[in-house]
Parts: sequence; C-alpha cells; structure tokens
Amino acid sequence: MPEFPNTQSEDQQLLDKLRPSRIVLPVLIGLGVVAFMFWRSYRPGDLAPLANAKPWWLLVTVAILLARDAGYVYRIRYLTEKALSWRASLDVIMLWEFSSCILPSAVGGTAVAPVLLHKEGIPLGKSVAYIMATAMLDNMYYVLMVPLVVVIGGETLYPHEALQGGLITALRIGFVVSYVFVTAYALLMVYAIFINPSAVKRLLVRLFSVRMLRRFRGRAYKLGNELVLASAQLRGNGAAYWLRAALSTAFVWTARYLVIGCLIGAFIDVGWTEFWLIFGRNLTYKVILLIAITPGGAGVAEGAFPTFFGKFIGTATMTNFMVLLYRIVTYYLYLVLGAVFLPRWITRIYGKRKAQELMHS
Repeated sequence: MPEFPNTQSEDQQLLDKLRPSRIVLPVLIGLGVVAFMFWRSYRPGDLAPLANAKPWWLLVTVAILLARDAGYVYRIRYLTEKALSWRASLDVIMLWEFSSCILPSAVGGTAVAPVLLHKEGIPLGKSVAYIMATAMLDNMYYVLMVPLVVVIGGETLYPHEALQGGLITALRIGFVVSYVFVTAYALLMVYAIFINPSAVKRLLVRLFSVRMLRRFRGRAYKLGNELVLASAQLRGNGAAYWLRAALSTAFVWTARYLVIGCLIGAFIDVGWTEFWLIFGRNLTYKVILLIAITPGGAGVAEGAFPTFFGKFIGTATMTNFMVLLYRIVTYYLYLVLGAVFLPRWITRIYGKRKAQELMHS
C-alpha cells in the first residue's frame, strides 16, 4: 500500500471526521431518548435507592474505568512495539474513543485509527497492520467468551421478561448470526495473518466478483492487500508479543463489560449470580449496538438498555437513571475528553500555525 501523502486536503479530511461539531447530533439523540423515557415513566419515589448509594461500588466503577483506559494505552503502545510514547499512546486512545463516539457504530474508530498512528510517525503499512491486529484480537475475545457465558447463563442471557414471541426469536437469531459472522471474520484474519494471506486475498476477490457482490469488489481487493501487508509486518513477532497483546485485550474487554454490573451494584443489591448474568447480557446487548447506524449507537444504546438490564434494577425511573449514568461514564465522558485532547494533538502533530490553518479551513 502506498504511503499516505501528507497534504493539507487529506489532513483536512481527517480533521473533518474528528471535528468537535459532530458531538452535537449524538448528544441530542441520546439525551432526547433518555428525556422521553423519563417523561413517560417518571415517579419521584422511584429514585429512593439513590439515597442508599454504596461508595465502595462507586470507587470500584471508577477504578475499572481507569484500568480499562490504562489497558488500552498499554496495548496500543506494545502492539506498536513501543514506537509510540506513553503520551502519544494516550492521545491515540482518547481520539480513537472519540471517533467511535461520533461515527456510526458500524464504522467506529477503526476507520480513523490507522491515520492517527501514521501521523504519530508510524508508516501507514505498519499502522494498518497494528489496527488489524487489534481488530483480530477484539473479535477473538468475543468468539471465545460467548460459548463460556452461554454455558453459564443459557437462556437467561436473553431478556424473556421484556421480549416475547417473535421479538425474542429475532434477538436469538441475530445473536447467532452475529456470532457466526464475527467468528468467520476472526478466523479469516487469523489464517490470513499467520498462514496464507495471498490465498485469502484471492478468495475475497473471487467471492466479490459474484454478480450480486461485484460493487464491493474494490473494497475486497483493498482488504486483501491490507491482510497481505499485515501478515508481512506481524508474522515475525514472537509468542511473548502475542501473549501480551491477548492478555491486555482480555483485560480491557472484561473491564468494559463489568461497568454496567458495577453501576447497578452501587445502588441496587445484586448477588454474584445476578452480577455475572449482567456481565453475560452485555454480549447480547452488543448485538443491538453492532447494527446501530447512529453515531456511537446514540439513541439505540439508551433505548435498548432497559430491555436487557431493567430486570436487575427495578422501577422504570431508576432504570432510566442508570441508563443516563452508564452513558455518561462510557460515552459522553469520551465526547468531552475527545474535545479536550483533539486541539492539543493537532497542535503537537502539525504545529500551532498549521493547526490554526487546518482548523479554520
């Protein structure tokens, strides 16, 4: 793949994807949905559990959020073989999270992340390889964790108390289909990176040469080239490299899925059985977020939350409060942090004068 030309127009395209004004739409959608939910079900007495907040659980929640972000910073620094400093790693993760919040869920921050690494001085080929490695590891975590939670939770992973008949069947089918798709994609990436990238490239090109899929052939060809490039960059790394990457991936995703249970436990008495069931339901909740077309799943995440977790919280009003709190610490917080980190990063990468030109062009 050719190097990414350092032209003002392409720099402007990056900044256009990250411009702070993109915050407005997801905030309006998300808060609008929560406001409607409160308006529909608000009862003052239902918020009584707030007076019994458990400081210990709140501290645990904060610790998990900090540990998760620290884990992401650690992972990107060591995946890039320490080409990034700790400060650069923090900037990249904050902007990656920010882009995930302001771009549609299907796109996420993956579209921006290779360019962020490239602007930090890593060749674009290596940048793409490192981001593909993170995607492979993230998918493998999901592939390995789903059978575990299904064995433990079984049918309780589905919100039978909130969905009936055709809806629960549709969710079950969606969960299975998404798992099969993620598994196939993850195994394809593993085979391409570690075994035979050229064969996978040929397979993709042939598959997308079929009449119905022909319009996607260009993207398939590009993905094939990226897999070949990623294999060349990553195949020589030793077992210690991949063990460290895998453990840090397991750490950050486990922390990510623990947040909801910790927040609920801070206000509602939750047993360990229920706590781990909440953890497992995160995996079925994710199916809804995967198909969301709004920036960062705004509106969809808020609307679906009571269906999956309302059972553990109690009243609709208290559930709506938990929705708002959960989105504040896992979504709106990163919108704010992104808006803070972005100008600093632009100034550090481009210099003050050029940063001003880019921001005002």
